[in-house]
Amino acid sequence: MSVLGKDFLWGGAIAANQVEGGYDTAGKGLSLVDLLPAGEARKAPLFNPAKGLNNSFDFYPSHQSIDFYHRYEEDIKLFAEMGFKALRFSISWPRIFPHGDETEPNEKGLAFYDKVFDTLEKYGIEPIVTINHFDTPYYLAEIYGGWYNRKTVDFFLNYATVLFNRYSHRVKYWITHNEINMILHIPYIGGGLIIQENDNKNQIMYQAAHHQLIASSLATKIAKEIDETNQIGCMLAAGDVYPNTSHPDDVMAALSKNREQYIFIDVQSRGEYPSYSKRMFEDLGVFIEKQTGDDEILKTYTVDYISFSYYSSRLESGNKEINKNKEAGNAFASLKNPHLEASNWGWQIDPVGLRVTMNQIYDRYQKPLFIVENGLGEIDKVEEDGSIHDTYRIKYLSEHLNQMIEAVKDGVPLLGYTSWGCIDLVSAVSGEMKKRYGYIYVDRDNKGHGSLNRLRKDSFYWYQRVIQSNGDNLSY
Repeated sequence: MSVLGKDFLWGGAIAANQVEGGYDTAGKGLSLVDLLPAGEARKAPLFNPAKGLNNSFDFYPSHQSIDFYHRYEEDIKLFAEMGFKALRFSISWPRIFPHGDETEPNEKGLAFYDKVFDTLEKYGIEPIVTINHFDTPYYLAEIYGGWYNRKTVDFFLNYATVLFNRYSHRVKYWITHNEINMILHIPYIGGGLIIQENDNKNQIMYQAAHHQLIASSLATKIAKEIDETNQIGCMLAAGDVYPNTSHPDDVMAALSKNREQYIFIDVQSRGEYPSYSKRMFEDLGVFIEKQTGDDEILKTYTVDYISFSYYSSRLESGNKEINKNKEAGNAFASLKNPHLEASNWGWQIDPVGLRVTMNQIYDRYQKPLFIVENGLGEIDKVEEDGSIHDTYRIKYLSEHLNQMIEAVKDGVPLLGYTSWGCIDLVSAVSGEMKKRYGYIYVDRDNKGHGSLNRLRKDSFYWYQRVIQSNGDNLSY
């Protein structure tokens, strides 16, 4: 008998801005990523989003991406072949409201998602919908200042209300904001924030996050009013931060880093800013401007479940000199853990850390959890016969799923598991295709060349067996 219940939601996860393409099709407006080139030029200060879309670069990865916009039927059929019970995907805000501030939605954009939902329903795959996955319309960033402007709350609520009204009969599980804490690490993508050199960066980021929190709470209110069965979740970019040594200064430094990632989820789950936020904001020189009633809104409309991504744990020291040795494996920088191996992109592989993180999150909030991102980005080789032997990915996933099941045995309630990038997609941070996560290979390279043909990797058949056994067969 499987440790996981018969209703456990096995599946995969993708995001509109990383798979769809069709960036100027059927009335879609510019997404934040539509202005981002690939490679080093993607990173500030080499790239300045304030300059808008121009011809400085010959390739923008999101403009075609993997063309899910035209190939969604083929891709969903492959997901169904693997046995997916659920697909976590996002709806592109600028596909529905091209500028973001319109009063009426773009019906052509909604029509596309109607067809996606139809196809999922055809194969019995439950949709898990992220309302805003790093996809604030660029126009709101350029004209309004993104989430730093309180008006964006109203624009978001107008958008969310359209989705709830149209799709609540088809969607049970919603996520308001993808990885809300990433606004502190990639503020342009996370919050549509175009921060200049002399700006008070901390003030802008935390104020923008407050507006996202208010928007999340009010969206929860609206969703419940439209259909009380709607389940609304928040999402955390998770991964426990360990102390570098047993030195008390290191332990305190790790505690502070963990609080930095949990602060927004504390608000969304518990309904108020945590006690430690007062000193944190004072130390950062941040003052959160609130409107009358904000505290009551946050307290009244909390989330139903906690969803999160997990890729690796991190190490933190209380010694500034030691912390100079941090390496950035992703948007998060960490000291190197001598007990762990790392991927080709420097992500430290820590399966036990998933169990630790799950226990920490549940101990903190006592709400059901949902793993909505987990996976290994690596370089895959296509053999002459078209096969792809990604044993490294299978090993990574198997070991993480083993620890996930151990956490469930620990008493952590878990709704489901949707691994990230179930089909190869464009990296959000680097714009690369070379860093592949999928069970399905997409023939496209870092410069946008390739047939876009889909190929099943070895992991495709492995995950198929995992789902068939409800997690009992993780062998590799």
